[in-house]
Order: sequence, then structure tokens, then C-alpha cells
Amino acid sequence: MIVIDGAAVVTLDRERRELTTGHVVVDGNRIVAVGPGPAPAYEGARVIDGGGCLVTPGFVNTHQHLYQWVTRGLATDATLFGWLTTLYPVWARIDEESVHVAAQGALAQLARTGCTTASDHHYVFPGGDLLEAEILAAREVGLRFHPARGSMDLSEKDGGLPPDSVVQDRDEILLATEAAIDRWHDPSPESMLQIVVAPCSPFSVTGELMWEAAELARRKGVRLHTHLAETTDEADWCDDKFGCTPSEYAAQLGWTGPDVWFAHGIHFDDAEIKRLGQTTTGVAHCPSSNARLGAGIARVADLRAAGCPVGLGVDGAASNEAGSLLEELRHALLFARARGGPQALGVRDVLEMATLDGARILGREHEIGSLEVGKLADLAVWRLDTLPHAGIPDPIAALILGTPPPLELLLVNGRPVVEHDTVITIDEPTLARQVTHTQHRLLATT
Repeated sequence: MIVIDGAAVVTLDRERRELTTGHVVVDGNRIVAVGPGPAPAYEGARVIDGGGCLVTPGFVNTHQHLYQWVTRGLATDATLFGWLTTLYPVWARIDEESVHVAAQGALAQLARTGCTTASDHHYVFPGGDLLEAEILAAREVGLRFHPARGSMDLSEKDGGLPPDSVVQDRDEILLATEAAIDRWHDPSPESMLQIVVAPCSPFSVTGELMWEAAELARRKGVRLHTHLAETTDEADWCDDKFGCTPSEYAAQLGWTGPDVWFAHGIHFDDAEIKRLGQTTTGVAHCPSSNARLGAGIARVADLRAAGCPVGLGVDGAASNEAGSLLEELRHALLFARARGGPQALGVRDVLEMATLDGARILGREHEIGSLEVGKLADLAVWRLDTLPHAGIPDPIAALILGTPPPLELLLVNGRPVVEHDTVITIDEPTLARQVTHTQHRLLATT
């Protein structure tokens, strides 16, 4: 049993209770008590002094490409399409070893920045069991994991963007995706691992694969994910090829509904936002990556007002070298206000996006995303009594608007993953050397 005592607590429960001084008690992998004032005494419990700290639900990362952690810092001034064409030849050389190292590095960074549940979109399969490589990495780091089995079947010779070497045959993709679901997907309420079906994007996937992938996902009872409306280039490409917007194209192929979420969703018009809200189709907002690639600023406030669940994502590490989920909260807030004014989004709005909305997108809102009795013990304890945060009266504002604070404790399924701002499940210095070696190896053979 773990007792966190004397901390500020933001529960995000139905009443949105915020406790100036309170406690959270964890027994096994479940929260058994949340309340104001001192915690009751529990014999044999580990008691953590939460004085000067804020306890939040663990963050949910709704979009990333873990394998890119070993290809950061390349094509730093390119647009999305230019960035992709530069990096595809490098990614064509990834293998099980490089993906395992990359996933460990990216997941460890997510943990250090408050993430307890991560969804990854892996769509490049030049050889080897790359999905297994990242699943094993997630187990080792200790995060709850929703890997999205991505795919591409539309290469350069077919009018798509990816080179021929990184695409697969449609039948091969569908068989491999179904096999991954059968092998790995755990639908239980305490699941640490759930598979998602995720063709890459309209410009790298045929319409036939999009349609059949949606049918497969719904037959197997899993969720659907893809990139959509990220750039104006994509919109122009869809208009030229299909005579419609990316959103209209996706809708024609059955890609709307509460089991679907899109990465980015920057270039939606009013009618499209209304349709997304009516169908409760989700969006993974990736503000840092969108800014890094100059893709634009998503209409987050409008999407949320329409009823669309909007979560946060760090996106590919090669287009967001920081890979920090906490930074996405701050950037989401600032960019929304830059676009829509000072009332566009509040600090509590972005905290909800990072927790409950992310959980809703993954279909886990009844298990994670808030601090409530009976929910899974996924939580973060942030130290806010340091010089950069001292004197800020609102701890949520201190967390989101201040500099990233030290992470005193991160629990995933009741298990400590970060303590005193250090990931304790892996050896960080050794992993850093492995990441450097792996990138050198990939670039040397390109």
C-alpha cells in the first residue's frame, strides 16, 4: 500500500474536486481513498510526504512514433512532405534492435514527463517483428501501452509518398494486423496492452485498405487511428486525387465514430468540425510537432465546443525532439490563445485534455484519467516548492505555465516507474549511449 499525504490534489472526478491539502491511497493497482486532510493510518503502508507537491492523474499520450527517437534532429527546417522524403530512406533500415532502443528511450522520456498511458503509431515494417520490439520496451519501462499497428500500401510508383521499400501488400497488412490483435490485445478492465488498427494516412494508404482496416477493427472490437488533415499539402493532394477534403474522404470510408481518432486535425472547416463533434470522433492534438513542421494550429477550442474529444500527443520524436508530454499541455494552451484569444483555453482545460479526454479517446475513461476510488492507480506527483514555482498560488497554473517541475513520483498500475525525477525501471545513462550508437548505425548505412 502507498499513501501520498499532505499534497494538493486535483482529482478530475465528476465534481472536479481540487484539494488544497489532501491524500491519495493506493492498494495494489487501485485507488482506495482520495480525500481532504491527513490520510488515515494504514499499518505497513509506504507513506510519501506530499508537502509542496501536486498530485494529478497520469497523462495519456494519444499519438507518437516511438521508433523515431533514434532519428531525431534531422531535416530540422523541412515541411512535412520534405521531412518525410528525407527520413523514409533512414527508416527503411530500422530493425528489432533499433526499434527496441528507440521505444525504450521515448517511453522513458514520456514517463519522466508525467505520462502513464502511451499510444504509439508504428507504420514502417521493413523487416522483423517490430511491434513486439516496442511492446517489450513498454513492459520494461512500465507504461500502459496502446500500440497502433500501422501500415502503408501506397508507394511512389502508385502515386503515394513512401518509397517502395517501406510499404507492404494489402493482404499481408490485414493478416499481420489481425495476428497482432489475436496475439497481444487484452480487453480486460486492468489491461496494460491494447492493440489499435492504424493505416498511416490518405497519401500512403489505398482506399481499399482504409475500408478493410475499419471492417477488421470493428469485427475484432478494437479502435481505429490514422493521420488526417495535418497540412495544406495533404488537403491539396486529396482534392486532386479524390475531389474532396481529407475529412470527407475518411468519412466515405467509414472512418468516423467514437472508436476513431485522428492525429493532428489542423485543417478542418466549420462543417467538418460539426460532423466530428456529432459523431464524437476524436483528435490527437500535437501542438509542438505541428509548430516544428509549420503545419498550423488546430482549432482545439472549436473542436471541444462541438463535442469532439481532443487529447494530446507528442507525435514523432523526429518532429518533436523533446518528446515531453508535459510540454504539450503548455503549448496547447499558448497556441490556442495565440489563435483564439486569452479565453480560448484554460489551464484546467488542457489538464483535462491530457487526462480524461485522452482516456476517452482510448476507450479507458472508466479506468484511468481521474483520481477516484476504484480507478486504476495511474498518477503523478509533481514537486512545486522549487524556486521556479514558489509563490504561484494556483498549483495547476504552476504545473502548466511554469517550467517543467521535478516529478517526485509516477505510479502506473500502482507500480513506481519514476522516483525523485529519475526513471527507476531502466538505466538511463546506459540507454542514452545505446540511443546514440543506434542513430550512428542507422545513418552510417543510409
